[in-house]
Amino acid sequence: MQILAVTNIKGGVGKTTTAVNLAFFAAGSGMRTVLWDLDPQGAATWLLRGEPDDRISAKKLVRGRQDLQEILSATEHEDLHLVPADTSYRNIDIHMSERKHPTERLMRMSRSLEEACDLLVLDCPPGMSLLSENVLRAADAVVVPMVPAPLSLRMLDELLLFVERTGWRDLRLLAFFSMVDRRKLLHGETMTHARIRFPSILATEVPYWSEIERMSVRRAPIAAYAPHSAAARIYESLWAEVSGRLAAA
Repeated sequence: MQILAVTNIKGGVGKTTTAVNLAFFAAGSGMRTVLWDLDPQGAATWLLRGEPDDRISAKKLVRGRQDLQEILSATEHEDLHLVPADTSYRNIDIHMSERKHPTERLMRMSRSLEEACDLLVLDCPPGMSLLSENVLRAADAVVVPMVPAPLSLRMLDELLLFVERTGWRDLRLLAFFSMVDRRKLLHGETMTHARIRFPSILATEVPYWSEIERMSVRRAPIAAYAPHSAAARIYESLWAEVSGRLAAA
């Protein structure tokens, strides 16, 4: 099982949209895919029409008293399952900090899915926290959506520095530009400058389109209801880049 995290220190960058669409294309490629919605706000759970589950307890999960398999639910899409979000996740850092090896708790929790899952996609809340460190520790690759603005480059610098300090040199950071508006001079300048500084930034750029925002109305991955649309082709291209990097591991 490979673990693909979608995260960013900043919020409002298209993180959940990215996670849901990548998970859909992964499942469509024949991979048994699970999306774990780690954000207490539950946007990915909403988009995949997931239902609240009273059995979910962040405390029990962290302590090993609950198994992810127990709370796994099917979605409307073949080979795509969901571990729903829960408001108890807002305290997950506290529960992790109380355990031995606190940065390894998420990696240990995910092991219960190894036999039933080829790819685990983590939709992570924004910010830098103990949960974030767990995600970086567990993931094989981290997809980082960035709005093309100077603060995004500062965030990428901080993330790269953190990974370097921790010594996780085998972790692949797959940054790409999201919510791009080519009419804005700042967006164009930022992307040109960033691609010089960070040549590993993915080639795919996701535009700031209302077509993509409609996902929240349709409550489904774009390719599920508009498979031939330009937006679906963009996320298909993004998945091709990401899966290529995963396969190269």
